[in-house]
Amino acid sequence: MELNRLKVVLAEQKRTGKWLAETLGKNEATVSRWCANVSQPSLETLFAIAKALKVDVRELIVKTK
Repeated sequence: MELNRLKVVLAEQKRTGKWLAETLGKNEATVSRWCANVSQPSLETLFAIAKALKVDVRELIVKTK
């Protein structure tokens, strides 16, 4: 089940998981799990990701009905 759009947004901006991990001070494996939707970042981290990518946090979340 896809819960976040992190992988898509990174691709749109031509950024890598490695870049995001370095920017946030996180482990690359952790970022990889977020991108694969195996695990989800905390709400605080999600806002930090949005800031790093210069997007609204809502762009990182998959819409639900």
